[in-house]
Amino acid sequence: MGMLRSVIAAALLPLLAETAAAQNDLPERMEKARAAAGDFGARLLAALQKAMAEGGPVNAIGVCNTIAPAIAAEKSAAAQMSIARTSLKLRQPKNAPDAWELRQLQNFEARKAAGENPTAIEVGEFTEKDGKPVFRYMKAIPTGPLCLNCHGAQLAPEVAAKLQALYPEDRATGFAAGDLRGAFTITAPR
Repeated sequence: MGMLRSVIAAALLPLLAETAAAQNDLPERMEKARAAAGDFGARLLAALQKAMAEGGPVNAIGVCNTIAPAIAAEKSAAAQMSIARTSLKLRQPKNAPDAWELRQLQNFEARKAAGENPTAIEVGEFTEKDGKPVFRYMKAIPTGPLCLNCHGAQLAPEVAAKLQALYPEDRATGFAAGDLRGAFTITAPR
């Protein structure tokens, strides 16, 4: 029996050491993901503000349609992680949350309802995706005044028409300032 315990202990020690090391790595991973999400958000906001100044809300719709995915792809490659956006109320069906993201979005809504500041809502953890160990992170995207031009309850007719043309399945309207518009979502190999 003593020999069996030794064999089991020898087999488990590397796994336990790897798990402990990964958990110690969590603050560093969170900081890297937080920075990547912040940079993505800042670049997207700057592009939206520029588009609004140059041609109003209809012009800004093109930023979310084409520029945002390009920023996400660039940031993903540079940071060696997958960076995207998701929401409970989708504009783009390909951005639908997976099961983990859905749970986090629902949790974000509960945290906001409990009084937590939406700008501070985030989560990061080591988990599995498609059977592989990964680090996952999400950061809430609160609805700001600029967002209401295309995501608010009252849309200009030309904005509504452009959204209908680009996103026939759009469900991403009816938001008020401070609502959770969605979240930045990041996945990286463990």
